[in-house]
Amino acid sequence: MLSAQAIEKTAAGRVPRHIAIIMDGNGRWAAARRLPRAIGHRRGADAVRRAVEGCIAQGVSVLTLYAFSSENWKRPADEIEDLMALLRIYLEREIDELDRNQVRVRFIGDRGPFSEDLRALISEAESRTRGNGRLTLVIALNYGGRAEIVEACRRIARDVAEGRLDVEAIDEAALAARLHAPDLPDPDLVIRTSGEQRLSNFLLWQSAYAELLFLDLLWPDFDEATLAAAIAEYQSRERRFGGR
Repeated sequence: MLSAQAIEKTAAGRVPRHIAIIMDGNGRWAAARRLPRAIGHRRGADAVRRAVEGCIAQGVSVLTLYAFSSENWKRPADEIEDLMALLRIYLEREIDELDRNQVRVRFIGDRGPFSEDLRALISEAESRTRGNGRLTLVIALNYGGRAEIVEACRRIARDVAEGRLDVEAIDEAALAARLHAPDLPDPDLVIRTSGEQRLSNFLLWQSAYAELLFLDLLWPDFDEATLAAAIAEYQSRERRFGGR
């Protein structure tokens, strides 16, 4: 556990503008304690709160959380129902605090499969917090990195077909401009909990030069000291972008 002084010290260094987190391990956390998986997901929601508070304290500008992937629909129906219920509760109960803390909430991914009431809560959260500028919290829901790139390619194809874009003008910037949140900086640091060491289809384009950090702890155990330690590790690295 880092001391308050150590946490302060990380904030004084080179803080990543954008941190992206693959929140993994809720189910294993619950299983290790012989608890229902739903309890693990609830404790995971508590860790989300701590991550947001930690990013605010450290001066991070953008926090992106992988909340529900497009592959997660393969999970048992009762677990999906629990996850959707937890998302509703989070949006209803946390939005006041997020708004007070000047956190802007945004969502990426395909909202189509979600229920009408959940889509309404998502839109309300985005609308209510749109003017906030202390931290942007991006929640990836029904999101897949490959699908995002495919959709960007479709947009490029439509623009070419309709005469808005010349084929010779297609470059990395043209594709990046058609991703879900092109106005946000690419992640500087991608963290995955639970010991797994893969991106699992998360921000594949945007993470091309991100620093990757894989943590052995499970997501419900993530706290502000863990975040500070991750930032300290990021600060110890020499970032390279292919130039040498």
